[in-house]
Amino acid sequence: MLSVKAQASFSRSEKMANLGYFYRFTDTVKSKKLLADALSLARATGSKRDQVICLTLSSFTYRKLRDIKKFSLCAEQAYDISTTTDDEYAKAYGYMAMGTFKAYFDEKAEALNYRLKGYALFKKLRLYSQCAQISSDISYLFSPGSDAKIKKYAREALYYAKKSRDLESILYARLAYGSYLIQMTEKQRKNDKLWKNAVKFQEQTTTFASSNYTKISSKTNIAISHINLAALYVQRVRQMNEKLFLKELETAESISKKYYIKSIYGNSLGMRGQYFMLNGEYEKAKRMFNEGIAYQHSLPYTDNEMYANFHQSLKEIAAAQKDYHSYYRYDQIFSKYNQLNYDENLQSNLQNAEIKFESEKKMLRIRQLENEARLQKKNKQLGYVISAILFLIIIFIYISFYYRKRYYRKQAENLQQQQINNQLKLDLLEKDTLEHLLEKLSMERRFLRSQMDPHFIFNALGNIQSVILQGDKAKAVMYLSKFAKLTRDILDHSRQESVTLEEETETLKTYIELQQLRLQNAFDYEFVFGEEVGMQEQIPPLLIQPLVENAIEHGLKPLEKRKGKLALTFKKQSENILICVVKDNGIGLEASKKNQKISSHLPLATRITQERLSLYSGKRKDPAISYFYTASSENGCTVTIHIPLL
Repeated sequence: MLSVKAQASFSRSEKMANLGYFYRFTDTVKSKKLLADALSLARATGSKRDQVICLTLSSFTYRKLRDIKKFSLCAEQAYDISTTTDDEYAKAYGYMAMGTFKAYFDEKAEALNYRLKGYALFKKLRLYSQCAQISSDISYLFSPGSDAKIKKYAREALYYAKKSRDLESILYARLAYGSYLIQMTEKQRKNDKLWKNAVKFQEQTTTFASSNYTKISSKTNIAISHINLAALYVQRVRQMNEKLFLKELETAESISKKYYIKSIYGNSLGMRGQYFMLNGEYEKAKRMFNEGIAYQHSLPYTDNEMYANFHQSLKEIAAAQKDYHSYYRYDQIFSKYNQLNYDENLQSNLQNAEIKFESEKKMLRIRQLENEARLQKKNKQLGYVISAILFLIIIFIYISFYYRKRYYRKQAENLQQQQINNQLKLDLLEKDTLEHLLEKLSMERRFLRSQMDPHFIFNALGNIQSVILQGDKAKAVMYLSKFAKLTRDILDHSRQESVTLEEETETLKTYIELQQLRLQNAFDYEFVFGEEVGMQEQIPPLLIQPLVENAIEHGLKPLEKRKGKLALTFKKQSENILICVVKDNGIGLEASKKNQKISSHLPLATRITQERLSLYSGKRKDPAISYFYTASSENGCTVTIHIPLL
């Protein structure tokens, strides 16, 4: 559904159309009059955008009123006008109208194509309420095929509905996601955790709908939220609370009676009867189904499908009670209404097929006219091109004749000079490319001084330059690629609040492998992950790299008598804390201090890491997060920190 917009930048006809669309639930006469007046005003002003919007909202209104011919006419006109303008606003609404039209006739592939195009434009225009609606509708189109797609677009609908702050859109999106959860619980009937999560989400939806009851115009959607919750309850008859189940049905029935929502009331009675059947309370179930039949009799029209469903349920009760006389009587009535429903559907399908045929014939004619117009335009352009070519040929012949002798005389000289120039260009291009890469890396180096040791950067660049001068291009390119990847990862991570453990370890591996290249594989390394550690856990970025850098520069690099080894171990202490242990077999802290090679970067990096951990400790009110422990001996150094899981 679309919300009524109240922004001053909207035209008068657009405001009038939105108001008419708003009244479609409460006053259909007023709704149709406002939409008709809005369309007349839009045509008078000549605004194609306003015409498309008015026609789109009119098509949605007539669809609700089941006036298929007017629904079809408005949807087609909206799309046709949108194709004659470059206004993205109008095109988005045109795609939405045609997508809804195709979906009504169950042409899912075409409906999906139109809605995805409209969705992309609405996102570009930042019309979040419309994004929420069309994303919800897209999720319904994928049902019941792709669960992943249904979930994706239903979640996006929730996201955009929240950004729009429109209550109608929020409820519509929550119903779409709730529908996905109901489908999943039906497929995974033994998954109690999934069912409980679905019930919790649907309870939140009904609470939201009830708290905003007076502000949400679509009472049908409010009633549906209660019906959906009742449907979830009845999936687990033994686990559910009967009072809550009946309360949700009573709420839905109350809304349907007050606002004359006929289908909701009938479904509620049917669901109540099904519940009593499951519990073996056949007499109560019969009363519910008979009450539903009596309600259908009171309506000004005949719903043969509902009659057939109610009598089918009565047949099942009669069979369970072995009342074969009643079973025969219900079966006769069921067969009657089932045949009437079949005939009614057949007639409806024939009417829809006629409308669909007319629509396709019209679309085909439009495409033919468009193709003819394009062909005429191409022929006209082709004439201009041919004339221009002939003119150029005449000029070329004249110039060629005039400069023929001079051209042949200088041809050999020019060819030789061109070969020399091409060779120089290739040499300069190769040199310029390498110098450009070095210059770019040097620039990025200054931005990463807070994450990377300057000595490491200078040494890496020096090694790259040395490899380039030696002419080993393959090794130089590999070195440059790793260095560029490390720089890019650190830049990306420094702008993020959190990264996955997998992303952090990949960056660490790139850094360590660069150090191995620089130190000529003077040490080995390994990563050890506990079984309970998930690689998609979210952690603060760039916490571990300074510790690894210190271990390599001040522990492993000075090592002479044995090959260095670096080990990083990750294990989970609790749901909120990940333990990281950085261990090396280097010379130890005491020996490093005696060598007097500890730069200011070491205490700075350690202090920044400790301050960041303390900050997270304060936010979480958990002193365990700020844990930072260092143990050292002549056989190496071990640093242990507690990393908060975000």
